Amino acid sequence: MAWDDPLDFKKEGIVLDYKTAGVDIDAGNKLVELIKTDVSSTLNDKVLGNIGGFAGMIELGNEFNEPVLVACTDGVGTKVSLAQEYGQLEGIGQDLVAMCVNDLVVCGARPLFFLDYYAASKLNVNEAAKVIKSIAGACLDSDCALLGGETAEMPGHYVGDNFDLAGFSVGCVEKKQILKKENVTKGNVLIGIESSGPHSNGFSLIRKVISESKKPFEEKNMIALEALKPTILYPRLIASITQNHNINAISHITGGGLTENLPRSIPDNLSIEIDTTSWEIPSLFNWLQSEGDISIDNMYRIFNCGIGMVLIVDVADEEVIRNEISQMNFKCYKIGEVKERSDNKVIIFS
Repeated sequence: MAWDDPLDFKKEGIVLDYKTAGVDIDAGNKLVELIKTDVSSTLNDKVLGNIGGFAGMIELGNEFNEPVLVACTDGVGTKVSLAQEYGQLEGIGQDLVAMCVNDLVVCGARPLFFLDYYAASKLNVNEAAKVIKSIAGACLDSDCALLGGETAEMPGHYVGDNFDLAGFSVGCVEKKQILKKENVTKGNVLIGIESSGPHSNGFSLIRKVISESKKPFEEKNMIALEALKPTILYPRLIASITQNHNINAISHITGGGLTENLPRSIPDNLSIEIDTTSWEIPSLFNWLQSEGDISIDNMYRIFNCGIGMVLIVDVADEEVIRNEISQMNFKCYKIGEVKERSDNKVIIFS
């Protein structure tokens, strides 16, 4: 077959136009123009180059004597499906950034930059712009640069109007200041910092409970909107606290809830006793538990139940740290204590 013969192309069924195959390059270029100003606003004096290069570059400068790079990746799960259903996409970008940078700060790291991945069957430019503008805003609020990203149209792979998100973040911490679970000792206390809701975890169950509930539409709509509140960004708060006070360890209460995440922040010979009366579980979680007939054990294992981040500190430091957290307009509570482990139970809810 002669490749310059258009008749042969037709006979072989070969698609000559990328757009007819489902990929619209012009739409991608339009998106770049819509988000360019927002992305540029996140670039600080450590960023080398501009938008549009093959890779992003950032220099560490002289801020660190022994810099250790910290990296993580995450997504927002099926929260994006609920956000699409209720037309609430403005906060989903913040969710994506938060799920990554909130993991970074657990190590004591300061976020440096963020990368995003947006994939859809067909690019909806306006939807994508809302999401990426939200990502840029969250990067600004976390003091990190939106250094680059990828927008992929994948016809035949994703279905209908669905899209998916992934985020990647890199931070840096002074080697001597890395927060390690080995710093935690018997008698340390736990300071729980409020969440804004489920953050970005448990949404497959949340969507199922809302869908199957017999409650009035208005009530279910209110619950859905409450669940869709953007995830809290903790980096500025944690940076201030770690700069001014001694913190032994931190636990981000993400997927796995209190039950699965707190053990990751203590040595194997210790356990944690949680006083479940020390904070009021938000009504959203009570509604989900009641409507879904979810056991309390599963609630603590699936959801954060109102506690998004936990600091493990010495008893002598608890009050002053809690006061500073409150001064930064975050609610916080003394929620538990570290104890010697006497059996196989790592977390005891009392």
